[in-house]
Formats: sequence, C-alpha cells, structure tokens
Amino acid sequence: MGGGWALGELVPDVEADSTVGHIKVRDYCKDGWTIIFSHPGDYTPVCTTELGKIAAYNPEFENRGVKLLGLSTDSVEDHLGWIEDIETYTPGAPVLYPILADPDRKITVALNMMDPDEKDANGKPLASRALHIVGPDCRLKLSFLYPGTTGRNFDEVLRVLDSLQLASKHKIATPANWQPGEPVVISPSVSNEEAKELFPQGWETFKLPSGQPYLRMTFVE
Repeated sequence: MGGGWALGELVPDVEADSTVGHIKVRDYCKDGWTIIFSHPGDYTPVCTTELGKIAAYNPEFENRGVKLLGLSTDSVEDHLGWIEDIETYTPGAPVLYPILADPDRKITVALNMMDPDEKDANGKPLASRALHIVGPDCRLKLSFLYPGTTGRNFDEVLRVLDSLQLASKHKIATPANWQPGEPVVISPSVSNEEAKELFPQGWETFKLPSGQPYLRMTFVE
C-alpha cells in the first residue's frame, strides 16, 4: 500500500457511522485487542463469505478478549441490507460486530487499506482485503494485506492472535508454523541468567554448526 498507518503506530483518530451507531475508532480499540478488517464493497461474493466466516468465529475471538470492527466503502443502509445476505449464506452466525461506512474512502485511506490497482465501476480505488490487529495500547501489532481475488484464512488470524497475546505476556517469539501448545523461542535479548528467572521450567538449547547458543526453546502458557 505504501505509506500510511504502520506497525507500532497509534490507530488513527478517525470516526464514522456504522451499523451500530457512530464509532470513534481509537476509543473503540481502547483497553483490549481489536481486529479491523476491510472489504472492497457490499454485495460482493468473496466479502459475503468472509463476513459470514468471521461471524462464525466470533466466539473464538470473544474467548481471547478480541473485538471486531468491519469496514466497507458503502453506506450504512447498504451494510444493513447486505447483512441479511451474509447471515443467510452462513446460517447460525449472526453479524454482531459493527461495520463502518466509508463511501468517501477517508477512513480506508487513514487506516492504510486502499488497493491502488483495483477500481470500482466508477473508476474509484477499492479497499483491499486488509486486516489489522490492534493491541490494548491502540498500536498496530500486525497487518495482513490480501488482493481482492483471495479470501482470508481466519484460522491463521486466530494463530497469529495467540502468538501476539503470548508474546505480550512473555519475552518470547513463536517459530515457523507454530501452533498453540507447541514450544516457543526465548527472545535473544534475554540472557541465560534472566531466563532462569523468567522460565523456571527450563529450556532446550539447540546445538548448531555455528556453535552459537541462540536457539532456546521452552513452553509457556
């Protein structure tokens, strides 16, 4: 996307009408984790499947203390009509999260969610399939960007959420293909002396050809 809101920065102090009333985005993100996700437009096929799927996953997000905030570059009236289609396509998964209206694209631009290569019927740039994860400090922790042709994988969203939340509690990182319950990596900034206090359960140091003991694996909850 280039420029705009970047990792580690505060969520822009913007506001808009939504399907549940007027929302100030930074206030909405306070005191908890938030996922903000955009869609190229209402009444579009891939978006309909995505909004239904994320609604079906809502109990998983609630269990992690995560709020959802959708965005599409159409009106609240359009959103409300579209929700009926979404809930019909994914039965048993009510759309309980708000969807921001952004017909003039101002919020989409501020949140760095525009796709400069995709245009609507009037030649205006469309929103990308962006998904931002915002921490309790209202700062951007992770961002996915998908093109309009590729629907999102919400199992992966849950996986990275679990990684982010674990790393926020411990001085660790999660290795490639990590899944909850698997070993994690002790941060290189943690000395062995500090690790003894932080990880009394111990750790395994992998012996590598370089002889450097930087790959230390342990288990945390």
